[in-house]
Amino acid sequence: MSVTPIRVSRRGRLNRRISPVFLGIAAAMAASGWALAADYPSHTRFAVFLFVVSGWLLSLCLHEYAHARAALASGDLSIEDKGYLTLNPLKYANAGLSILLPLVFVVLGGIGLPGGAVEVERHRIRGRLRHSLVSAAGPLANVVFAVALMLPFSLGWADGWQLEFRFAFAFLALLQVTAAIVNLLPVPGLDGYGVLEPWLPRSVRQQLAPFAPFGMLAVFVVLYIQAVNHWFFDRMYTVMGWFHVPDGYAYYGYTLFRFWHH
Repeated sequence: MSVTPIRVSRRGRLNRRISPVFLGIAAAMAASGWALAADYPSHTRFAVFLFVVSGWLLSLCLHEYAHARAALASGDLSIEDKGYLTLNPLKYANAGLSILLPLVFVVLGGIGLPGGAVEVERHRIRGRLRHSLVSAAGPLANVVFAVALMLPFSLGWADGWQLEFRFAFAFLALLQVTAAIVNLLPVPGLDGYGVLEPWLPRSVRQQLAPFAPFGMLAVFVVLYIQAVNHWFFDRMYTVMGWFHVPDGYAYYGYTLFRFWHH
């Protein structure tokens, strides 16, 4: 009778233990950040690339972890057994889409967009508000990460950093700002629609459901239109200006990030 609780407890600890994959991503971000801060000029461009990629992957893990935590708190106990609480991106519903697709968006357009999501068993969650909170949790994680990246500029801590490190920091912050704002758009397939969906009539939800797999791609295509792109990024830089991130820092960070371009 006393053996079962011990086994459950051990399994629970394993399902919540931080994954070595996540720790490796965090270590890559720390190492590349240190290289930039220490000013190794011969490796600057690749260090910026590694810092931004690892930081972006880390934010994707935190985004999905926030969804998983909110779902667990709202009644979906299957989250723990699926390994979502380990922060391991390879545990996602589609690891390829969760990792590769967002990186493609970053490389092609410097835009932070989410990838594949954790599988939430919605039938286990009761109440429309809880459903909305589960969808909102991911973008809110991006908001927190964005603020954390921009605070050093607001507080003047970044003034003494190496210039390239500031550029990389600003570009990573821009990705978080775009990820939060774009993902909160009420477009099927994005979290913004997930917040709104529980409050829509059943007939409307059924009509919009077929468009969900294409929502994220459609947003990226629209943002790739030059006029829309300029308008969008002007607004993003305005948001970053609220935190005293200098104009152009994120752009120069994106330029350094694309180390294969000279």
